[in-house]
Amino acid sequence: MIKYKYLPYNKNLKDRTRKMRNEMTVAEKKLWFGYLRQDKHRWLRQKPIGNFIVDFYCSELKYVLEVDGATILYLGCRKIPR
Repeated sequence: MIKYKYLPYNKNLKDRTRKMRNEMTVAEKKLWFGYLRQDKHRWLRQKPIGNFIVDFYCSELKYVLEVDGATILYLGCRKIPR
């Protein structure tokens, strides 16, 4: 298993993630402003990981939170072994 000091990501996604941070869905806004922004753990919004952009990510917990799964088109997804 490879241990990274940071999560590798596709640098071509940076502009898209910045745009998505400014255009959060209603569900994402409620979760962010109602809970995650004040949480004791540091959460990041619209974090690029590999070739994907996740809604919320906490590096301390190593946890990804995807809110609007129904609006995402999954192409070539695979289960990642632990």
